[in-house]
Amino acid sequence: QVQLVESGGGLVQAGASLRLSCAASGLTFASWFTLVWFRQAPGKEREFVAGFRGRSSDTRYADSLKDRFAISRDNAENTVYLQMNSLKPEDTAVYYCAASRLTMPTISTSPISYSYWGRGTQVTVSS
Repeated sequence: QVQLVESGGGLVQAGASLRLSCAASGLTFASWFTLVWFRQAPGKEREFVAGFRGRSSDTRYADSLKDRFAISRDNAENTVYLQMNSLKPEDTAVYYCAASRLTMPTISTSPISYSYWGRGTQVTVSS
């Protein structure tokens, strides 16, 4: 059973940084899977943020975020991180970690591609 638990969200001022964590159990980073971050702001659709594939070094970012956000992982801890810098009020959202066991030719940016989801962590950026 795959379980994903996010942490690290909070209330920060514009310009600050946050690092989110997603602790994964039931899968190993050496296996074929894709693990990603999405976010969802009130009244908006869930939006792809960043992701990577377990057995490779492939990563993918939303074009609008790649200059400020960075995804990384700790294989020993089975944890993936999302470093968010220069935060803006429009980054306010619930951030979700998601995973898929399916082998994908590329890292999908569609939420329907992912079967496993965490409960999310709230990030609020004040102006």
